[in-house]
Amino acid sequence: MSLLLSMDQLKNYIADGTVDTVIAAIPDMQGRLMGKRFQAEFFVETAWEETHCCNYLIATDLDMETVSGYESTSWEAGYGDYIMKPDLKTMRLLPWSPGTAFVLCDLLDHHHIPVAHSPRAILKKQIDRLAAMGLAANVATELEFFVFKESFEELKDSHYQGITPISGYNEDYHLFQTAKEEGLMRKIRTGLQGAGLRVENTKGEASAGQAEINVYYADALTTADNHVLIKQAVKEIAFQEGRAVTFMAKWHRDAAGSSSHIHQSIADKEGNPVFYDSGAKNAMSKTMQQYLAGMLKYSDDITLCMAPYVNSYKRFMEGTFAPTKCVWSVDNRTAGFRVVGPDTKGVRVECRIGGSDLNPYLAIATNIAAGLAGIEEGLELPPEYLGNAYIDDSLHQIPKNLPAAVEKFRNSKMLRAALGDDVVDHYARAGEWEQQIFEQQVTVTVFHIFKIYHQISIIFSYMQVLQISSVAIKVL
Repeated sequence: MSLLLSMDQLKNYIADGTVDTVIAAIPDMQGRLMGKRFQAEFFVETAWEETHCCNYLIATDLDMETVSGYESTSWEAGYGDYIMKPDLKTMRLLPWSPGTAFVLCDLLDHHHIPVAHSPRAILKKQIDRLAAMGLAANVATELEFFVFKESFEELKDSHYQGITPISGYNEDYHLFQTAKEEGLMRKIRTGLQGAGLRVENTKGEASAGQAEINVYYADALTTADNHVLIKQAVKEIAFQEGRAVTFMAKWHRDAAGSSSHIHQSIADKEGNPVFYDSGAKNAMSKTMQQYLAGMLKYSDDITLCMAPYVNSYKRFMEGTFAPTKCVWSVDNRTAGFRVVGPDTKGVRVECRIGGSDLNPYLAIATNIAAGLAGIEEGLELPPEYLGNAYIDDSLHQIPKNLPAAVEKFRNSKMLRAALGDDVVDHYARAGEWEQQIFEQQVTVTVFHIFKIYHQISIIFSYMQVLQISSVAIKVL
């Protein structure tokens, strides 16, 4: 039985008092949920058809600043409205939010045309390209994050100093350490399951306080929709439990980074796995080889959509299970692209480049675009890399910083053909702005250096005063 809601079910829930609020939401550029909470009666009367939001929601940064330099929206253009069109196939109850139903929306302009640079529209365009070839993508995204003992408000009030992971030990698969956070994680698992997501498990990851949640694979759009709802649920339930969480790619120098590995395979219209060929090495079909070859060739072009912030590039460190090289290998976690499930019908590609800070719509869309380019160009897959990719300096390296990734993204002919010039220019501007803002800030590390320097200067000043006083005493 599906846990998603029909309009008739929603009306019945409203009539019997089960539901009094309906959230209508869109994913923004950062993959966060933005929207409105409707009085349920009004939603079923009117808003289920459409509502509206300011178009700046797809042109802001993490701090919700109105960023200049976007072609689609600006102060000069007056920051008008977009139409939020509820996708009723996504409607569900939110068990962690009493009396509340939830629905995702598509963004349309005043002519009811999809807004090209909106995340759902970007992904749908690539899904349509696959469909035109009689194909569909199956995708799953792993999500890692850190859980802290403090609440969001406590950390803010302390200026994010003295942050304490909820466990004090590497908790990768560690059942005792993860027991310390089970009060939160159980509510996350059961809450998402109750909202209609097929939850597989939660587990500890490779640092103190680091957790992972896995949800069963689905079609590309459903997986992206699930991904943003998971992040929202984790944050809301953590807030309710008096805990803070972060999906930063690298929250601390000494901690492992948090990833969002993207597993993907292709099926035909009947659901048969196109990546599988029982007679091929590792059961990798020619189509799969070409798809993977495309991902390798265009890995630089799509990195921005998997590592969109300055902090994202702190994660790419040797010996941390985050990749540094764009190579492929069978079941090798040092490679940027890992082939999982070799010699089975479930054979698939795992892209390990993305951090947990990615926008899933953009990341999945550009992964598909790169794979399709490989198929269309009939690319040959290079030989499998064997060994420790971290220590081989001859291998192609993942872009080392945000400006390098922005440049590759902006100049990508493949992405301009697949996504459109307006989309590429829009998200290149977003990356450019992130770097610009970073360069204007005094980082915590630099602040501490100046603070220490200031303290040393004071000490030297006191020493000089004491020295002078000593001389004066001797003279007197």
